[in-house]
Amino acid sequence: MIEFPKNFLWGAATSAYQVEGNNFNSDWWPWEKKTGLTESGDACRSYELFREDYDIAKALGHNVHRLSVEWARIEPEEGIFSEKEIQHYKDVILALKERGIQPVVTLHHFTNPIWFFNIGGWENPKAAEYFRRFSEKIVSALKNDVHFWVTINEPMVYLYFAYLSGNWPPQKKSLLAANRALGNIIEAHVYSYRVINKIYKDNNLEKPLISIAHNMQAFVACRDNLKDKAAAFIRDKLFNRDIIKTLISRRSLDYIGLNYYSRSLVEVKRWGIMNFLGDVCESGHKSLKKNDMGWDIYPQGIYGLLTELKVFKLPIFILENGICAVDDNLKWEFIKEHLEYIHKAIGEGANVLGYIYWSLLDNFEWDKGFWPRFGLVEVDYNTYQRRVRESGKKFAEVCKTNRL
Repeated sequence: MIEFPKNFLWGAATSAYQVEGNNFNSDWWPWEKKTGLTESGDACRSYELFREDYDIAKALGHNVHRLSVEWARIEPEEGIFSEKEIQHYKDVILALKERGIQPVVTLHHFTNPIWFFNIGGWENPKAAEYFRRFSEKIVSALKNDVHFWVTINEPMVYLYFAYLSGNWPPQKKSLLAANRALGNIIEAHVYSYRVINKIYKDNNLEKPLISIAHNMQAFVACRDNLKDKAAAFIRDKLFNRDIIKTLISRRSLDYIGLNYYSRSLVEVKRWGIMNFLGDVCESGHKSLKKNDMGWDIYPQGIYGLLTELKVFKLPIFILENGICAVDDNLKWEFIKEHLEYIHKAIGEGANVLGYIYWSLLDNFEWDKGFWPRFGLVEVDYNTYQRRVRESGKKFAEVCKTNRL
């Protein structure tokens, strides 16, 4: 049996677009219809059923819950804010607080208002200012009940799928566009960081803790050769470290928000920039158990990252870690093994604030639709009934006892 630090935070996460349903002012809504992919539709109907979801989270012993607010609901037209939707999110936060659950609130989780998308989205030179204005509006409304803020979820993942691979809207394949958007996203975070702190200071509130949620992979060289090892090093620098270093240099990170799922087994086929940045082993070398989407299950990767992140001398909050698996035994094994490695890293000096599992509920998994099942709680998409999985019950014992 292993014990976690006193006041450790335990919980699960959701994001607005993936669980609420009917976010028809978001850029994903028309895009789903245009591409013919699975439509989000009612999603999990959490816009109406959030109290039921939070009753479940409370029963499972969670003391923290990560959620996002939908920018497109709050500002459906440029400069026009919906007081009705702001009140809705105040009610959502209050529902968590009433159940003794601390909210971790994300301001941007992949989706954008249609009006923002139509003027160029994150490539627009004024993007950071638009986001700052939105942040100021919603943070002013929620400030009394939120201590942890996440400005932007997984910026590098968003940029890769939206601007490099072209899988997500706006479906570009341009390094130049990706770089332009990255610069604006960094500015948006810095602007928001400053405005959030100002709001709290002006209202004599305790300083909040603000970060991004940064997806990091364990980049592992497939072969013991210069090409693979160099590529793994470069990817670790570009995708894992550079944005953290940049935001620390801008004095705009209070903690490191870590999302971790898998490793990337690097096997470079030929000397070329895109090969160095993208080639992975497809030959089944060093095969591991996989989740239902084919991602390697590699719990030692989170230990390596937590150990390496100590160099930044900031607390680390694991904001996402999870598995899509119909096999619920595999789901619990995934959670258990990752927690063991997290505990090992803590024992070696990693300052970890808490662990948030992705996800509380099965939900809409972007361009994959509804088939990947990440939830501690199963959702029947015909009836919208929730059923706690055995893995959710076993994780609940950890949350309630602070022990594994």
